[in-house]
Amino acid sequence: MTGDVDSDQLTELREQVRQLKEALVSHAVVDQAIGMIVVLGRVAPDEGWLVLKEVSQHTNIKLRSVAELILVWGRTGAMPREIRAALEDALDRHGPTQVPGTP
Repeated sequence: MTGDVDSDQLTELREQVRQLKEALVSHAVVDQAIGMIVVLGRVAPDEGWLVLKEVSQHTNIKLRSVAELILVWGRTGAMPREIRAALEDALDRHGPTQVPGTP
């Protein structure tokens, strides 16, 4: 029948919805971590993204996982030593950004 969705299509659509929801959450976590890097590292948003990406690459930890660890750090002050070292190194390369109007 036209207009009917069979069981396989319904299962596939549910999986697509699940993946989209997961992507939205992941994007929000990454954006929040970039915001923390921007504020605490005094870098521009584009540089915050580069810092996050570099930390992920240098530690061989998925980007979302690094972002989650940065958010936990913001709440608790705790961060794995490996992530902290990579974050400090990346910030040394990219920041701090000169604040307009300061010498």
